[in-house]
Amino acid sequence: MSTAHPQPLWQPTDERIARARITRFQAWAAEHHGAPAEGDYPALHQWSVAEPEDFWTAVTRWFDVRFSTPYARVLGDRAMPGAEWFPGATLNYAGHALRAAADRADEPALLYVDETHEPRPVTWAELRRQVGALAARLRDLGVRPGDRVSGYLPNIPEAVVALLATAAVGAVWTSCAPDFGARSVLDRFQQVEPVVLFTVDGYRYGGKEHDRRETVAELRRELPTLRAVVHIPLLGTEAPEGALDWADLTAGDPEPVFEQVPFDHPLWVLYSSGTTGLPKAIVQSQGGILVEHLKQLGLHCDLGPEDRFFWYTSTGWMMWNFLVSGLLTGTTIVLYDGSPGYPDTGAQWRVAERTGTTLYGTSAAYVMACRKAGVHPSRDFDLSTVQCVATTGSPLPPDGFRWLHDEVRDDLWIASVSGGTDVCSCFAGAVPTLPVYTGELQAPGLGTDLQSWDPSGEPLVDEVGELVVTNPMPSMPIRFWNDPDGSRYRESYFETYPGVWRHGDWITVTSRGSVIIHGRSDSTLNRQGVRMGSADIYEVVERLPEIKESLVIGIEQPDGGYWMPLFVHLAPGAALDDALRDRVKKAIREQLSPRHVPDEIIEVPGVPHTLTGKRIEVPVKRLLQGTPLEKAVNPGSIDDLTLLGFYEQLARKRA
Repeated sequence: MSTAHPQPLWQPTDERIARARITRFQAWAAEHHGAPAEGDYPALHQWSVAEPEDFWTAVTRWFDVRFSTPYARVLGDRAMPGAEWFPGATLNYAGHALRAAADRADEPALLYVDETHEPRPVTWAELRRQVGALAARLRDLGVRPGDRVSGYLPNIPEAVVALLATAAVGAVWTSCAPDFGARSVLDRFQQVEPVVLFTVDGYRYGGKEHDRRETVAELRRELPTLRAVVHIPLLGTEAPEGALDWADLTAGDPEPVFEQVPFDHPLWVLYSSGTTGLPKAIVQSQGGILVEHLKQLGLHCDLGPEDRFFWYTSTGWMMWNFLVSGLLTGTTIVLYDGSPGYPDTGAQWRVAERTGTTLYGTSAAYVMACRKAGVHPSRDFDLSTVQCVATTGSPLPPDGFRWLHDEVRDDLWIASVSGGTDVCSCFAGAVPTLPVYTGELQAPGLGTDLQSWDPSGEPLVDEVGELVVTNPMPSMPIRFWNDPDGSRYRESYFETYPGVWRHGDWITVTSRGSVIIHGRSDSTLNRQGVRMGSADIYEVVERLPEIKESLVIGIEQPDGGYWMPLFVHLAPGAALDDALRDRVKKAIREQLSPRHVPDEIIEVPGVPHTLTGKRIEVPVKRLLQGTPLEKAVNPGSIDDLTLLGFYEQLARKRA
């Protein structure tokens, strides 16, 4: 792959570099902890991975992490899996998240926005009061450190209060969005056996009300460990029999008590997509998330007390947890509960405008939908406060970079970031002091030794390889739930290269130090030894106005051949005729590679996704290879199960 010397799309000014928190951090860490005083980001990054104990000590001191008992050393054990961080230390995540209440009591900690797009503030003082009251009531209900507390909640202030109160008690938070069906929720919550369930009666989305009372009743029946159910009447209904009322539990003004727990005490459980078998229940620690998110939000995202941080997400996606951690930097966080495109495609830009957002995060898919729909953000909205637009969920295509640059502002910092639920953070992405190149992530994150490896474990530069991380990160899972011997955890990340994290993405690390993500390595297209990520195909194909969405699969045949179909979901009114087929093939041949022209182009009624919006390539591949539906995919993890019937029928016909 050629990575000659293109011109940056964006370059930070000298003034911007000087005021970036990461610049001030480097100067301070050079004085106190041996960081390089001279040199730019690559020098700082090299130090952070070569001297992890010095680097993470510097992070905890720069952000004034308050250990109630001191640590013996930074890294007790460096082995992966099983790295031991800050042994001996105790602290509390929620106590750090609410620190800004001390001197900014009347300023907004949260701005809550629903589909009316009118922001409603919750002050730091009020957030702290509600967390204190709820934590006290959880203790009254017998919730103890290590107990699990679950939320079936949309992205509303009550969800943030419930998470922080759970963490204050030392219990373990876990959540699902209310658009998940009962089976999906039970596949997750039954694994961790919660003692409390916070739930709404329903939610509003796309201008409609969705009643969830029957689902809640099923959850109560199927979760025998529940001691209490807390009702939040979002649609105004009465609490069901035996449920507690949210308003009662958050009344009063007790001083919050923050349980001091070991650094590696569980904070929350997140779930992998779980497209095959039960979702992995990923446990991350109070201390690991605290220091990783301070680094990520405070240095890479450059967030502080004057900022407003909006990321479009739901409580069923790790980006919600990441958004809540904005509180750690004293930032006001924006909670948007509603459809990303209601009442029109420009909805998220309107939320950014009305909340004075400074860092706005969304999905690459939303950016491309805006481009396709002819949205003009800077013409139609006042986005003067927005300094950075960040994207994740899938790689942002080059056209997405150019569109943001042209349609939002030509001096806009565009941060395409990539990480995973597995670490609830970014491996690579935003750096406020580096240039942005079209189609590329700026650099690997501090403290993250991100590399691209070939199958024999040799590092690659300017070539496609496996995304690996060769040193431990504090937010790597402490374990999976119900994995007593750690075998499922090891199989997930450490089998290919023992002792090294293999994430399952194809990437290129360029000689400039930037990173290009090509898609999942387990669904990567490999024709005649030439590998290509599915994201590269989607970017080219979905530029055509007739194609709403696409799915490409590469299947190794028993005879050594390779079948590569491209499935296309057409825009309304479009027809898949020979002329459109020819244009698709020509676009791929000319813009990508003649080897990756699909063998067939097949119209489909839709492209199936996980509940967090990712196209499901591997389960469709398994279906097409003849795996029965019930073994190829976990039905509770798919947004529209009926779509899979089409692929199953196709597999039967081919067989």
